[in-house]
Amino acid sequence: MNSIINKNIPSLSAMELSSMYKDKIISPLEVSKIILERIKINQKNLNAFCFYNESDVLTQAKESEKRWYDNNPKSLFDGVPVSIKDLIYVKGWPTLHGSKAVNKNQTWDIDAPSVANLRNAGSIIIGKTNTPEFGHKGVTENLINGVTNNPWNIKMNAGGSSGGAGAALSSGLGPIAVGTDGGGSCRKPANYCGVVG
Repeated sequence: MNSIINKNIPSLSAMELSSMYKDKIISPLEVSKIILERIKINQKNLNAFCFYNESDVLTQAKESEKRWYDNNPKSLFDGVPVSIKDLIYVKGWPTLHGSKAVNKNQTWDIDAPSVANLRNAGSIIIGKTNTPEFGHKGVTENLINGVTNNPWNIKMNAGGSSGGAGAALSSGLGPIAVGTDGGGSCRKPANYCGVVG
């Protein structure tokens, strides 16, 4: 993969990635490695993610890569990295709701319907994004994971309660993020971070 494509991957949409997978210009594994590296680089300043499992992500990406090489993707979203807000269950990964009240040692054995649908489409679940405790605040901060900062100015907040999702999208840490919204929880972070929610 040439360096120009590599540099542009964080700014590509899900459909642009899908088109490039189809044309075998890039692979889901290459994209996932780039996104994971960007998460590591940006995590200290942004704190957008509260959990990701690199080996799990790479396993998902290898399976997707094989499907694309065999010309048998599950959908156009096969291989597209998607982050999930930490209020939404992901099988095998903790969903702590940003709260010390949640037992982190329990069995995490279900996917929420949105996550199950994304998996059925072949999407790569890249990680869990930060949220205030139980999503009950207009800024993203909690006692477990701390504050999620705004990517445009890390001295400012990213909004809430889907602030981790907004900061991740705005920083090119994946083209899609699943959040929740009951009273502006996607709309405010989208506005603060300059993305669509």
